[in-house]
Amino acid sequence: MGERGNSTYLLIIRIALHYYLYTISVQMEGMISTDKLIPISYDSDRPTVSARDLHSFLEVKTDFCDWFPRMAEYGFTNGIDYSSFLRNRSDGKAGKPATDYQLTIDMAKELCMIQRTERGKKARRYFIQVENAWNDPEALMARALKMADAKIDRLESKIEDDAPKVLFANAVAASESPMLIGELAKVIKQNGVDIGEKRLFDWMRSHGYLINRRGTDYNAPTQKSMDMELFKVKETAITHGDGHVTVSRTTKVTGKGQQYFINKFLKRDD
Repeated sequence: MGERGNSTYLLIIRIALHYYLYTISVQMEGMISTDKLIPISYDSDRPTVSARDLHSFLEVKTDFCDWFPRMAEYGFTNGIDYSSFLRNRSDGKAGKPATDYQLTIDMAKELCMIQRTERGKKARRYFIQVENAWNDPEALMARALKMADAKIDRLESKIEDDAPKVLFANAVAASESPMLIGELAKVIKQNGVDIGEKRLFDWMRSHGYLINRRGTDYNAPTQKSMDMELFKVKETAITHGDGHVTVSRTTKVTGKGQQYFINKFLKRDD
């Protein structure tokens, strides 16, 4: 299947995935109480809740900076049960970001039990709802679909990265043999670009690939293009009738140069 066919196929799959993910998300919303007590984050591989949000909901009288370290001493492990992050002020005012913690739902439930308050019981029941919704078969399917969606992203990125190679493979058979600039012009023209030998020479000179200065090195590769290994110069010794020898220099496009210029024209990268 060609590049365009692959892209169309992936687009169709993506649309179907997004539609199904939407229907599942609607179902999951109905599985959790419409009374969103505390915001839940789904940015990682499992749901988490902000320690500061939980502290606020529980209406703990102790200052958060004193409360959380004490709670963490109840056998919880940093990096497993919770992880720290910097959080901007919730009131929108300027100020130094505060340290917060993302808690697993299991840890959040235990902290609710430790409080021994009605709000703690209410929050714990809410977290149980969140946990049940997360482990529901539909939710498991949704996460699998998100993984498939991420894989499509990687495939699309690979198609884009491979596009120059595909363009070149379709334009000319892979070959390490250098070719004349006039021959390269024919290959490019055969692939739909209106250009001939003279215009290709003009383009290469104006873009700094060939020397534009009149003289013995006119149309010779510039240092830049030689450093890029786009050309090689073939030197031929010619012996004249009177015995003197001259050297003829012919500029040819290397295999790497052929790929470079063909991709540049087919992609309209002028």
